[in-house]
Amino acid sequence: MIEDWSMDEVMAGLADGSIILVDVREPHEFALGHIPGSVSMPLSQFDPSALPDEPGRRLVFSCAAGVRSQHAIALARAAGLDHDSHYGGGFKEWFGAGGPVDHG
Repeated sequence: MIEDWSMDEVMAGLADGSIILVDVREPHEFALGHIPGSVSMPLSQFDPSALPDEPGRRLVFSCAAGVRSQHAIALARAAGLDHDSHYGGGFKEWFGAGGPVDHG
């Protein structure tokens, strides 16, 4: 089962520091715009052993629209990790709703 997080839940988790948002889009996509505070780990180079591991913080995967983030969860699970959360609306929803965006 995959837990689908809403934009409001992601915003709250980033604000209170309870999540690490892992953006699995490609570097050029991330550079054009990304959710502030997100960490870039492109799916094309995805290494589950390199995922951040900070006690008390949950990993939530994100991409453009929720497809690649589900693939990242599958890869993490195949490596024996128990991650299950993603932001299903992804950057497209975030940007479309006027959420803050960082560049670079």
